[in-house]
Amino acid sequence: MKVITKEAAALLIEDNDTLAVSGFELACANEEVALALEDRFIKTGSPQQLTVMHSSCWGDRQDKGMSHLSHSGLLKRWIGGIVKASSPKLSEMIQNNECEAYNFPQGVLAQLYREIAAKRPGLITKIGLETYIDPRQEGGKMNEATTEELVKIIDLLEEEWMFYPSFPLQIGLLRGTVADENGNVTLAKEGLHMEVLPIAQAVHNSGGKVIVQVERVVKNGTLHPKDVKIPGILVDYVVVSEPENHFQTGTTLFEPSFSGDVKLPIESVPKLPLDNRKVIARRAAMELKKGTVLNLGVGIPVNVSTIAAEEAIDDQIILTTEAGTIGGIPAGLKDFGHAYNSEMIIDHHEQFDFYDGGGLDLSVLGLAEVDQSGNVNVSKLGNQVIGCGGFINISQTAKKLVFAGTFTAGGLKTEVAEGRLTITQEGKHKKFVPAVNQITFNGNYSAKTGQEVLFVTERAVFTLEDGELLLIEIAPGVDLKANILAQMEFEVAVSENLKEMPKELFMENWGKLAGIMEEDHGKN
Repeated sequence: MKVITKEAAALLIEDNDTLAVSGFELACANEEVALALEDRFIKTGSPQQLTVMHSSCWGDRQDKGMSHLSHSGLLKRWIGGIVKASSPKLSEMIQNNECEAYNFPQGVLAQLYREIAAKRPGLITKIGLETYIDPRQEGGKMNEATTEELVKIIDLLEEEWMFYPSFPLQIGLLRGTVADENGNVTLAKEGLHMEVLPIAQAVHNSGGKVIVQVERVVKNGTLHPKDVKIPGILVDYVVVSEPENHFQTGTTLFEPSFSGDVKLPIESVPKLPLDNRKVIARRAAMELKKGTVLNLGVGIPVNVSTIAAEEAIDDQIILTTEAGTIGGIPAGLKDFGHAYNSEMIIDHHEQFDFYDGGGLDLSVLGLAEVDQSGNVNVSKLGNQVIGCGGFINISQTAKKLVFAGTFTAGGLKTEVAEGRLTITQEGKHKKFVPAVNQITFNGNYSAKTGQEVLFVTERAVFTLEDGELLLIEIAPGVDLKANILAQMEFEVAVSENLKEMPKELFMENWGKLAGIMEEDHGKN
């Protein structure tokens, strides 16, 4: 192992190299080398035609992480899980056909590194079948510049499977906390582990170079062997970072409760204001049962964890994040993927092994578009590439799903008070459409696997019955025809037993969740 500057590290990257990069926003993200690589390209025009692979959202939703590499000429091909939340700049490049773009499920990419490391032919999985990842639909290709088929359907044991082939990696950009003189690296101050070890193994066994950013280098023999996450035999170069380039999350420099160094009082987690987003989270929380192991998506869904804390039932459920946390309270949007007071943090790919095998009892996920067959799109709105993240892994394997979001988008304004919902301004964009722009979740596939599926909004709740949506609940104060049916672009079936959503959901203090869970527990 050799300690070098970020500028020297950037010079190690050659034209046409394939880079594997760790990062969940800025967790485990090698910001120093990304900065230096961008600076080198701007000054010299080199290197060119890089392929960059990252499983999740690498960046801060603005100008860090993947944004440094989002330059025409520098980037040839992007293979990743998240676009818009990582880098708006990359999203624009994809829309303008300035690079090839493959958007694959987050868990698939995290797991694929192990196949590359072991020199196996690739990853065989059900994840992606009958979604836009399926080569019979779009093959994960996100623009016209992307033409090569990277995934296949294979028949194995009289079943259909997705096959994601392996390929060699020339550069690995990783991050830890401390390295010793032999290159052994710890993740002591990281709130997530990501897939740093499989990336290092995959790059090393491909004959490539592994470059790790750390806060400091210490003497050999001072690191406990159980604390070492990346062994020195896999590390070629270490770059010591500046503090401003070593954020723990996309927006937080360091929160010790994320890394397990302290435990915060639950009362210190901010309470949600009473609005339509809180109503949605409360109604979604009504699907919780004692002992539920669940995952929460970004945005409104993650608010379910705060509702659980407010209602003092957080100790009766097990909250997880796809990034690897188990227990505790998942953080909100600005620190998404991390958790306050987690009981355990496992590796990214290990969490998806658990998820893919059906380990989740429930997942609450977002929705951008829903059609009459129960298909959901969150990955591509018009020409704007968002990316699927872990949505496909989770939505295809959780035992029960709740899709949660506002009924319309773009300027929606509501008033929540005294047990009623009032629509003061309707959103410009309808979310319930005849056919979604891209199938991120396939309703018919879900029916074949026997999932229970709900769609929860601030004004209506639907179930998926026999491949079609069924309206089962309506908010108090809302007009069925004007506020629901007229705001959908297809005719929806209405239950003969249409109910009113509990009015307590629309009051400042709810306090009913524990009783609902206890009643449900008694029925079982």
